[in-house]
Amino acid sequence: MKAHDGLYIDGAWRPAASQDVIEVVNPADEQIVGRVPAGGALDVDTAVRAARAALPAWAATPPAERAARLAALRDVLAARTDEIAETVTAELGAPAPFAQAVHVGLPIAVAGSYAELAATHSFEEKVGNSTVLQEPVGVVGAITPWNYPLHQIVAKVAPALAAGCTVVLKPAEDTPLTAQLFAEAVHEAGVPAGVFNLVTGRGPVAGQALAEHPGVDLVSFTGSTAVGRQIGAVAGAAVKRVALELGGKSANVILPSADLAKAVGVGVANVMSNSGQTCSALTRMLVHRDRYDEAVELAADAAAKYGDRIGPVVSAKQQARVRGYIEKGIAEGARLVTGGPESPQERGYFVSPTVFADVTPEMTIAQEEIFGPVLAVLPYDDEDDALRIANGTVYGLGGAVWAGDDAEAVAFARRMDTGQVDINGGRFNPLAPFGGYKQSGVGRELGTHGLAEYLQTKSLQF
Repeated sequence: MKAHDGLYIDGAWRPAASQDVIEVVNPADEQIVGRVPAGGALDVDTAVRAARAALPAWAATPPAERAARLAALRDVLAARTDEIAETVTAELGAPAPFAQAVHVGLPIAVAGSYAELAATHSFEEKVGNSTVLQEPVGVVGAITPWNYPLHQIVAKVAPALAAGCTVVLKPAEDTPLTAQLFAEAVHEAGVPAGVFNLVTGRGPVAGQALAEHPGVDLVSFTGSTAVGRQIGAVAGAAVKRVALELGGKSANVILPSADLAKAVGVGVANVMSNSGQTCSALTRMLVHRDRYDEAVELAADAAAKYGDRIGPVVSAKQQARVRGYIEKGIAEGARLVTGGPESPQERGYFVSPTVFADVTPEMTIAQEEIFGPVLAVLPYDDEDDALRIANGTVYGLGGAVWAGDDAEAVAFARRMDTGQVDINGGRFNPLAPFGGYKQSGVGRELGTHGLAEYLQTKSLQF
C-alpha cells in the first residue's frame, strides 16, 4: 500500500492543514491500495500563493529553457513507465498492457510534443505596424478526472508550463496516486519551485476552492457536464477564463457502402476500451435498416468475446451508475442482446460488456453519457435520418463515419456537430485539437490549439 502524507507545494512535500485522508481502492479486488491527504481550502490557498509568487520568473524564462524542463519531464516519465503503469492498474483497474501503452505511453508522447512546441512556437509576430505578443494567462487551476489520470494531467500541465503559466493541480480523488508520481517526476525534472503544485482532495472542497480562488486566472477542468456548468458559473462571475472538456455521446455512423464487419468490430472495441470510461467513446452505433440485423449480430458477437478481457469500472458508485443505465434501457424497451446488469464476478466493480438493439433516439441510453461498456445500436432510414440522430443530443465531442471511400465519409462528417470525427477508422492523433461542440465543452486540448488556451494576446503599436 502506498501512503503519502504530504502535498507538493512550492517545490516540497508539506503536510495538509487537516488530518483528513482519502483511501484509494483497487476496483478489481476492492482492497485499499493507498492513502493521500484530503487537502482543503487552506491548502489550495497556500498552493495558489506559491504559484503566483513563481509566476513572474517562470513567465520570463526563455521558451528554450521551458522546453528543456518539459523534455526532462518526458524522460523521467518514460524511465518510470513500469511504476506508473502498475499504479494506474492498481487504482483504476486498467489491464496492464493497456496501462503501459495508453495510460503511460500517450502522455509521454504529449509531454514530448509540448517540449517541441515550447522550443519552436512563435510567441510574437508582426502585424502591420504592430508587434503581437502571446503571453501566459497566469496561474492555472487544473482539475482532472480519473478515467485517464496521467494523460489528463499532462494534457493540461504540459501546455500550461510551455506557455509560461504556473499550475495548481487538483486530481480526481479516485486516482490520486498517479498524480503523486507525476509530482515526483516534475521535481526530478528540475521544474522550479512553485511552478507546479499538487493538492489532493475532494472535488466539492478542494476543487471548488481552486475554481473560486481569486488568485487563479484560468480553470481547466475535465469531467462531467454538470460540474462543468458549476465551474463555468463561478468563473463567469469572476470574469475568469475556463477550458472545459466535458461529456459525450458520440455517434459511430456506418454508411451503406462501408465494410460493415470492420466498422462494427472497430466500433465495439472503441466502446470496450478502458471499460467504456472514455468521454469520446462511440457509444451510439448507427446502421442502415437494410443491414441492421446483421450489424446487431456482429456487435453482440464482438462484445461477448471481450468477457473478462476488460477491467472493472473505477468504483462501486460507477458500477451502480452503469448498472442503473442498463436497467433503464431494458425498462424503456430496448432489446438486450448481450451482457446485462448482473456483475460477471463476485468481487470487484466489474460490468459485463453490454449491447442493446432496437434503441430509439429518445431513449435514455441513447441520450445520456453512461461511462461504461455499454453500446446502443440504432437503425436509420437514409443519410439525412442518420445525421438527425447523430446530431440529436446535447453533446458533440467525438464521432466516426465509415463509408466505401474517404470522400463520402468526409462529406457526411462535415455535417456532424462534433469536435472530432474518425474517418474509416482513423487513429487518434495527439497533435490534433481535442474538444467539443455544444455541451461537450469550451476550448481545445493537445497540439498548438491546446497551447493557445494558456496564452493571452497583447499588441504593441509602433
